[in-house]
Order: sequence, then structure tokens, then C-alpha cells
Amino acid sequence: MEILAMPGHVIRRLNQLSSHVFTSRMQESKFDLTPVQFAALDAIAAHPGLDQASIAAKIAYDRATIGGVIDRLEQKGYVDRRVSKRDRRAREVRITTMGQEAYSTLLPIVAGLQHDILSGLTSEERAVFLSLAQKVIAATGETGA
Repeated sequence: MEILAMPGHVIRRLNQLSSHVFTSRMQESKFDLTPVQFAALDAIAAHPGLDQASIAAKIAYDRATIGGVIDRLEQKGYVDRRVSKRDRRAREVRITTMGQEAYSTLLPIVAGLQHDILSGLTSEERAVFLSLAQKVIAATGETGA
């Protein structure tokens, strides 16, 4: 099949694999978190007080739908939102104590599953793959994670 030689198809399949591995590990660990929710939690942990638009930019996610991601993190008790003192229209997002505990537990799990996503590659090949993928992303001018 010609589609197997098309980068778009291969990238889509790799994304499916990545999402499946992530979801499986979260279920095994008794966490209900999606890859996008983890990415947002990671950005919030690294940059406390960001507004939702900035979080969306950091993780290269759609600004129009990041609110739902933050809503779900807030419902789980992982983050809270406050009106910004600098801009009353913006809401700053901060990780809660419960969110920090979950993040500290999840980070090694998520780091560990990265190997499984690229399990068919040697460590050298994984490094080359990541370098090339990062190069493609950088060439687009995108600034998100």
C-alpha cells in the first residue's frame, strides 16, 4: 500500500500507538488523565500562574478548547483558577497540592512509557528519531511544546 510510505499516515499511526500506550499506563496506575491533560498539568507545574491561552501556546493546543482541558483538571482537584491581578479578564491557573502529588507520581510513569512508544528502535535510533521530529516541528515555526 502506498499510504504506508506517506509521512502523514505514519505519524497518525504513531500518534494512535502513543495514545494507546499512554491510556493503558494511566489505567494501570489508576489515573484518569489524557495525554493533553498531562501536557497541560506539566506546563502548569513548570509555569505557575499562566493564563489558559499561554498554557495552550506552551503545549501547542487549540486556544478555543483548552478551557475544557483545564475544567477537567480543576474537577479532578489538580488545578485551580483565579482572576489575574494584572488583567481581570484573564484567569491564572495554578497546580494544587493534590495536583502536585499526582504530577510527581505520574512523571516517572510518563517518562517510562516513552520507551514503549518507540520500542522497535534502539536508543540511538530513538535519539535520531526525536532529533528529526523536533527539526520538522521547528521548521514550521511552531513554538509550542
